[in-house]
Amino acid sequence: MELTLPDYVKREYPFQSHYFNLEDSQRLHYLDEGSGDVILMLHGNPTWSYYYRHLIKTLSKNYRVIAPDHIGCGLSSKPQDYNYNLSNHIHNVEKLIEKLGIKKFSLVVHDWGGAIGLGLATKYPSRLQKLIILNTAAFTDSLIPKRIQILKNKLGERLIRYFNAFAWPATFMTTTTPLTKEQKKSYLYPYNNYQNRIATAKFVQDIPLSSKDPSWDTLKKIEENIVHIDCPVAIFWGERDFCFTTHFYERWRQLFPQARAKAYPNAGHYVLEDAKEEINHEIAKFLDDV
Repeated sequence: MELTLPDYVKREYPFQSHYFNLEDSQRLHYLDEGSGDVILMLHGNPTWSYYYRHLIKTLSKNYRVIAPDHIGCGLSSKPQDYNYNLSNHIHNVEKLIEKLGIKKFSLVVHDWGGAIGLGLATKYPSRLQKLIILNTAAFTDSLIPKRIQILKNKLGERLIRYFNAFAWPATFMTTTTPLTKEQKKSYLYPYNNYQNRIATAKFVQDIPLSSKDPSWDTLKKIEENIVHIDCPVAIFWGERDFCFTTHFYERWRQLFPQARAKAYPNAGHYVLEDAKEEINHEIAKFLDDV
């Protein structure tokens, strides 16, 4: 069932929706704006393609921007019996670019989009033209806030699904500049009931913290293959991120010592919200310069 967007969402997200039917009959929603070289934007949890709305408007003037909603997120299908693991999310994006006939692409990744996007990129390193990293990780690490760790169990799933205990706190914990009332409602719109919060909970459960976790091997393989990425890289980081702290920023800088890197001391996890005008300019400049 497709969600019909209310006016308060469409005011900042005036894009045409597209849908792709995956082989398991799930419908993947995506945006496809502009023309030119392809920029693929991958969101995390608990956001959706709405997170990239300002950057899409900026880059679609000169590029073709594709921004999918992962299964269970945004306007995509939200199956209740789906295996919401990292490998499947990577597979879904791979199928989307295959369906669209995309041979070369650049990536913008945030949060879970980092592991998903680098999973795709390390599989096809020769197809990746440029990589832009925003407050994310795509390597094994045990540094995760306790408040997120405690939501990985069954009680955490109930809290997330019954009381929106992940997406709702994100509307005020992820930015240093408060979101407007309409922006908060827009972020929460796809996650408005128990069924629609399925992926919000499953993404948390799938965080690989040890070799016992199902997606550990997938993430470990991505980590090992990052060395094969040799395209131009830019790292833009909100320093006041309670989850992806500057510890992760420094790890990325070690992995890509030649990257163009800039940290924003007054920006939080949703760095595109807190520093949108400056970072939109920096990303466009990086794409144009390199």
